[in-house]
Amino acid sequence: MQNVNEQLMKLIDASPTAYHAIDQVKKKLIRGGYTELLESEAWHLEEDGRYFVCRNGSSLLAFRVPVKDYHGFMIGAAHSDSPSFKLKENGEIEKEGYLQLNVEGYGGMLMAPWFDRPLGIAGRVVVKEGKTFSSHLVDSKEAIAMIPNLAIHMDRQANENHSYNIQNDLLPIIAQGKKDEQVLHYFAKKLEVEKEAILSHDLFLYPRNEAYIWGMNQEFLTAPRLDDLQCAFANLYGFLAAKDSNSIPIMVIFDNEEVGSLTKQGADSTFLSDCLNRIHQALGHDGKTYAQAIANSMMVSADNAHGVHPNYIGKHDPVNHPKLNEGIVIKFNANQHYTTDGISAALFKDICQSQEIPFQVFTNRSDVRGGSTLGNISNAHVSLVTVDVGLAQLAMHSPVETAGVKDTTYMVEALAEFFSRSLIQTKSGYEWK
Repeated sequence: MQNVNEQLMKLIDASPTAYHAIDQVKKKLIRGGYTELLESEAWHLEEDGRYFVCRNGSSLLAFRVPVKDYHGFMIGAAHSDSPSFKLKENGEIEKEGYLQLNVEGYGGMLMAPWFDRPLGIAGRVVVKEGKTFSSHLVDSKEAIAMIPNLAIHMDRQANENHSYNIQNDLLPIIAQGKKDEQVLHYFAKKLEVEKEAILSHDLFLYPRNEAYIWGMNQEFLTAPRLDDLQCAFANLYGFLAAKDSNSIPIMVIFDNEEVGSLTKQGADSTFLSDCLNRIHQALGHDGKTYAQAIANSMMVSADNAHGVHPNYIGKHDPVNHPKLNEGIVIKFNANQHYTTDGISAALFKDICQSQEIPFQVFTNRSDVRGGSTLGNISNAHVSLVTVDVGLAQLAMHSPVETAGVKDTTYMVEALAEFFSRSLIQTKSGYEWK
């Protein structure tokens, strides 16, 4: 378990943005013998082959081909992005001798914890090199920005139902001096290119906090971006640890979940359906049997869950109180904002019970609407048995979040077992094969 947490913290620390997270996953897969495929090229797949494909540098799908005559797909899904502040085009403002960044919110973050915190800048820049437009990962790897609070003396109601306006209150300071596109100069120097060669960028603020373990019994893990890199990590390591079966294991990590998934690399895109269709055809099957394969498939949509907060018990369901370190959380919602139903819950509970992995349940209060997940969004494109699960955490969407040290191992073990199975639909229901 200690090694799992060390590896998780290492991945999080190296992944200030979705682009960096996918780059870390790619490197791990390549070390494991996986070959990268391009969507723009023909796919020639071999039995026992190991492959992955990226879209936009921020989403990735990996798979193995244990047998060409497979039953279906066993799909584990997570997401790579987290709430943050994104640098706009023409992203610098001079004001009262300070140079500030002109940013906008990405996703629904808790804003107050971003104040007075050392911040870095990371993401990608697009450089024109000859006739090629290439994406380059960049990371300041040092604190170069901060959003200072207003002193209590100037706002005596600061601690009373305060609201924030990003354009007015949350523009970070990066320097004293005049506007001179310092951010692009900064990264051009790091890349050893001319600033004019950088034609565009996707740059984000991130907290310069490394992951750490704490508590009287060292039972808590705190880090930025636990939602959802903790589940993305478990998805990857469970996939790599799985045994071969008569189904094709698919590990997919989508981008843009925090802003609705409405992009070419999000769960509401054709990424998953495109890849499944291409795998099916590349293995010598036709469209007539594709629907059969999907009917014998299952998805585990893994995205972190709200653990019960001891200071705000009234915000939770009166009965279902997921706790840190007490197992995987299965999410339910009557209006299907979580896609779990009786069938998918039973199948996932059986996986956990077979490996003696603890699990618990999350439901919202009956008077609180839940948010949609990867599961029901992706099901609009590939409709199959799906369960929504996660790991309990506190302070979701804060720049630093807290989880339990035991739970990542539980998810890795459950997904390893899930990826090792095959599902068959029969007239009587479903069976593991």
